[in-house]
Parts: sequence; structure tokens; C-alpha cells
Amino acid sequence: MKPIFKFAIMTLTMVTVSMASFATAPKNLTRGIVGPVSSNTGWSGYSVVMQIPGAGLIPPVSTTTAFYLGFTAGSEADISNMVLYTTPRGSATISAATPVTLGGLSNPSIDLASPSVCPVVEISSYNPCIVRLDPLTVTLSALSDYYLVVYFTASDSNNNSIGLTQPTFGQSSLRGSYASGDQTGIAVGGSIPSLSFSGQPYLLMYVMND
Repeated sequence: MKPIFKFAIMTLTMVTVSMASFATAPKNLTRGIVGPVSSNTGWSGYSVVMQIPGAGLIPPVSTTTAFYLGFTAGSEADISNMVLYTTPRGSATISAATPVTLGGLSNPSIDLASPSVCPVVEISSYNPCIVRLDPLTVTLSALSDYYLVVYFTASDSNNNSIGLTQPTFGQSSLRGSYASGDQTGIAVGGSIPSLSFSGQPYLLMYVMND
């Protein structure tokens, strides 16, 4: 085989592999956190409520959804429960409640001091630890709004020390708020707590397809 044909085959192979890698790379489903973050600490006994508005979804749709959480301080985050609420777009009435897990657990303890969890130890607002929750087989729709709720165990010294990411610039499709007590047990037909949501979501950094 002449050198020119060998080069052509090699080039075609490299392009094919590159395209395959690109096709399988995780993609944003909504505009996540843009720019640097600050740190907000002390979350024992609080539920962090993060809104993913249907109006902010980026097409095309995906059959799976993965949430990425950001931590800026602490050695361990103790979570009692996590849930994703679905509501009709613009409504507070819950139409579905989907359990959310990490490592198969809805009540994980996240070791923020472990290099296997946080590759850059001594996390901070400059080096946040980003934790990917287990992907859900949920297709986000522009006709719905979604609320990811994470409840941090009460009377927990670890949670008194943890810091959550808070974007410095309000340039995200995500919105956020928080409430005292466990807000993860609201049944279908109930309502999302009446909260003031801002354009600076705590904890949630990205919503992706994987």
C-alpha cells in the first residue's frame, strides 16, 4: 500500500475516534454556573431547594439526567435525603417525586477529604469539589419545572462546617433557595414550599445528560 493511502486511512481512523468521543461526551441540559463561585457555610438542618426551570432547557432532550453538586469547605457532608420534584411549568403543585441517590444511597455521607472524591484536597471557593450524583432515567421537558431538594442532617457537626457553592455572577438558568427542616417528603399533589428563589443557586452547579 502506498504511503498516501496509509496516511488517508490513519487520518480517517483518527477523525472517527474523535467524533465518537465527542458524541459520547456529557452535554449540558441547561446553562449551569458561569464564572467563579463564593462559599456559603453552615447547613445542618437545612433543605437546599434548587429550581431547574423548563424554560431554560437546552434542546435536544435526553433520556437521562445527572446533577453535579459543588462543595467549598468541610470534611464530610451528611445528607438525610434527596429528591427531584416535577411540577407543571409555572405551577407549584408536585406531579412527580423521584428519589435521587449517590452510590445507590439517598442518604449518603460524602467524604470531602478523600482525594478519590475531591481530587484537589483543601477545597475552597477557588477549588470547589464537584460531586456527580447518580444519573436518573428522567427526561426533562420544557413543559415542566423541576426542583432538586437536598436535606442536610440536623444537629450534625459536619454539616455545620460544610460550604456550598454560590455563583458570583447571576448568569445561570438555575435558581435557588433554602428552607429549614426536611422538605424532601412532600407527596405528589402537594406544593413546593413558598420560597424566594434567586438567580444564585446554592450547591447545584450543572445539569447534564450524564
